[in-house]
Amino acid sequence: MNKRVLFVDDEQKVLDALARMLRPMRDTWDMSFVGSGQKALASLGAEPFDVLVTDMRMPGMDGCQLLREVRNRYPEVVRIVLSGQSEGEMFLKSVRLAHQYLAKPCDADALRATIERTCTLRDWLANATIKRVVSSMESLPSMPSLYAEIIKALESPDVHVGKVATIIAKDVGMTAKVLQLVNSAYFSLRQHVAGITQAVNLLGLDTIKSLVLSLQVFSQFEEKKILALSIDKVWRHSLRVGVAAKAIMKHETKDPTLIDDAFMAGMLHDMGKFILAANFPEDYVRIKEMAEAEKISLAESEKKLLGTTHAEIGGYLLTLWALPDSIVEAVTFHHSPDHCLASSLSPMPVVHIADMLEHQSRSDHSEERRGSFDERYAEKYSLDRIAAWRDLCAHLSDEESCEDG
Repeated sequence: MNKRVLFVDDEQKVLDALARMLRPMRDTWDMSFVGSGQKALASLGAEPFDVLVTDMRMPGMDGCQLLREVRNRYPEVVRIVLSGQSEGEMFLKSVRLAHQYLAKPCDADALRATIERTCTLRDWLANATIKRVVSSMESLPSMPSLYAEIIKALESPDVHVGKVATIIAKDVGMTAKVLQLVNSAYFSLRQHVAGITQAVNLLGLDTIKSLVLSLQVFSQFEEKKILALSIDKVWRHSLRVGVAAKAIMKHETKDPTLIDDAFMAGMLHDMGKFILAANFPEDYVRIKEMAEAEKISLAESEKKLLGTTHAEIGGYLLTLWALPDSIVEAVTFHHSPDHCLASSLSPMPVVHIADMLEHQSRSDHSEERRGSFDERYAEKYSLDRIAAWRDLCAHLSDEESCEDG
């Protein structure tokens, strides 16, 4: 079935240019072009669309107002901003509302790639309710203690980048959102950024302050609503896997991009658990109970009850947020590495191994430990130094090397 894409801009010449530029996509996309937010809402009400691409500065209903209405009425629609780079204030206002940001002028290849990529994982999520919830998410919840810590740091008169980056690098929600923003096409960077210190430097402390203090894109967990998830336990596991993945990658290569990607992918690999537990608490209780009763892994229980897993849910959100492919692959396939075509030296197999080593090192009897460590998979990708890596990971601390991850 063709993807349905709705373009919105108040300048007819811009719409005409888009139509000409994207004419080669007519066989795979059904495209509509409208000149205002009101007409866009009318189109969305008349027939379903997969993707909305909108300008920001428009008379009557501006881009932010349109994005807000679309998020509320049609949360399953992918929301993309296509606007001028000079509109920094409008960009910040759209942070909670848009999945991706493109700067004018945008060439056809970049626009096509963005739209195709955002639709890639949509077909994976068979559960329509989960798809709507994930698509409507503005941010990921953050640990209350770390949220309070970054607020305090940003309000300090002598705040510095290193301190802020260290706090962000310890938190799944903050890490994901900062990486989403810095890797958006709006900033026109030539290569992706996975190091938090570099990301904070590029965004600038003023932008970080606006995000945290004014826009509040980092929300805190309401722990009383989480019935079956130990937030602290998952947070610590995520941090340990990130640190372990970074250490393993450092052992294998000096490539800073691969090392940064491995750490960030490890940090984010279980973010789907936060999404499920926060938005489907009753279902998550049933998932945990089934895993325990049937002696199966949490991912297997999720698949049986929901038709998808926390890994796929996390990968879907990161795809919507345009994080680097290497990180998306590692998150999506960390429980099913054979389904991914990633090379041996990439974050995906490293995060898979770091995750299993960390679970095996626990003294508890969690559902995840029922997932077997696939050494045949490791050998298939020439990762034959498992014993050395296990020893390496055993000597890592939770806090080690987070700030430059």
